[in-house]
Amino acid sequence: MADATTETSKKKLVRDLQRVITDAEELLHATANETEGKVVEMRERIRENLLAARHKLGDIEESVAARTKEAARATDEYVHEHPWQSIGTAAGVGLLIGMLIARR
Repeated sequence: MADATTETSKKKLVRDLQRVITDAEELLHATANETEGKVVEMRERIRENLLAARHKLGDIEESVAARTKEAARATDEYVHEHPWQSIGTAAGVGLLIGMLIARR
């Protein structure tokens, strides 16, 4: 369960980072006509940081995808090795959800 929460958090982090990168790129584009020294320096630093962030983001996305595939494979293996236990667990969870819904 903690792995699922971690994966969800990582996916949210990836989405948030993508938004930040997109916003920063739009800011760079909007200030492209500025030629003052400080603005040019800051724009170059931002561009370098964005490039580094894109690389890190790619690594995180690959890690999340790999872990998700591994979790799916492990789940598939478990269900194939223990079909009746899986059916019982699914039925129990379904019963609990049904009871909770019926209470409302």
